[in-house]
Amino acid sequence: MNEAAATRAWRPLPGIDAGPWWRGLTVGSLLLGYAGYYVCRSNLSVAAPLIAADPSLAGVTTGSVGLMASVGVFAYAFGKPLTGIGGDLLGGRRMFLLGMWGTVAATLAFGAGGGLLTLGAAWMVNRFIQSTGWGALTKLVAQWFEPERHGQVVAVLSLSYLFGDAAARFALGSMLGAGFGWRAIFVASAGVLAVIAVGVGAVLRERPGDRGLPDPRSGLHSVYGDAEATPPPDAAALVAPFLASPSFWLVCALSCGLTLVREAFNIWTPTFLAATYDMAPGEAARWSAIFPLMGGVSVILVGFASDALGPGRRMTLAAPLVLVAGLLAFGASSGLVMHDVRLGLLAVGAIALCLIGPYSLLAGAIALELGGRRGAATAAGLIDTAGYLGALLSGVAVGAAAQSQGWGVSLRWLGVVMVAAALIAAALAWRDAHGYAPVVPGGSA
Repeated sequence: MNEAAATRAWRPLPGIDAGPWWRGLTVGSLLLGYAGYYVCRSNLSVAAPLIAADPSLAGVTTGSVGLMASVGVFAYAFGKPLTGIGGDLLGGRRMFLLGMWGTVAATLAFGAGGGLLTLGAAWMVNRFIQSTGWGALTKLVAQWFEPERHGQVVAVLSLSYLFGDAAARFALGSMLGAGFGWRAIFVASAGVLAVIAVGVGAVLRERPGDRGLPDPRSGLHSVYGDAEATPPPDAAALVAPFLASPSFWLVCALSCGLTLVREAFNIWTPTFLAATYDMAPGEAARWSAIFPLMGGVSVILVGFASDALGPGRRMTLAAPLVLVAGLLAFGASSGLVMHDVRLGLLAVGAIALCLIGPYSLLAGAIALELGGRRGAATAAGLIDTAGYLGALLSGVAVGAAAQSQGWGVSLRWLGVVMVAAALIAAALAWRDAHGYAPVVPGGSA
């Protein structure tokens, strides 16, 4: 079936506007596709206690699993700018699908690994390949939606890595509780993503024009100025305007801090619950879903509220929320919370409620404002790279602090990071309020 015939076959009933139909299908396919990516990422956190305890894996301990996670974060951060630029030059759809199939292969390789080196190499390759996903998704959002809807669209799509993460942790944790081993967890993860990739490939298209629809209106806050909607001639033309923008560097610093905290909770929440409250591994994995679950609520609330404020004003909402999250982390480190599982779970959920919404703006709506249709994937890739460079500490440093000084100390350090991030968000809000646009001289060249 050719492209025109395929479009007719999927067209809604006569008299129904095809635009919302196709935009809804695009959002749905991206939502499901990126959730599939996370099934093949959350599996390490869920299976970490069993991997560390497997006597057949020479040299693998809790500390080495943390090291493996940090090496994976480094590979992910290293890949972000490369795959982001690739998404803008080659197209978001192509990069999104290549990443999905590459992740399937890398996840199967991990499940077949037999030692620290092979597992570490497979996880590093997996995370590098997964770096294609979010930048490609952001590129497609820029192609399909107008700027005034970016906050809510990205909020909905962010549910893919929050509710998708929560669902994956619950389902995979249930498999552990039913007696499945860690290798079965990785094979099941790869199978789920392979099925999703087939469906996404059948639906997803690069731009509205591929479905006979008009392109959305361009934005006003891009670093590229008047060239925002034109294809980039090369990689240098994509990157240079970002490097000259002070607002971009502040966003990168904020991403560094918030990603460190988010990754720390993603990696260590099951272990924290098991060690602090004597939960079984499967039970701890299931209860750890509270962090991405409450994060999903946060993303929706903050995304829609930030669109109500309008492009260029989103940080006025983010700054106070991040500050509250930091204060909650200090409170969570107290002896009272550390001895009451109900208070501990409440604290984890409340931190997610305040933190994840502001975090989702950075490589989402903010990246779309800075990059526009020309450089959205590059913006998302560079902002995420800054974030994951900071998150390198989330595996080794947080795990080491917890092992030597206890989880209370680790929570206090994460609180310090969040308070500092709140100050950076306040600086961005101040720049927005005083008219410091992100567009740089020469950005329209």
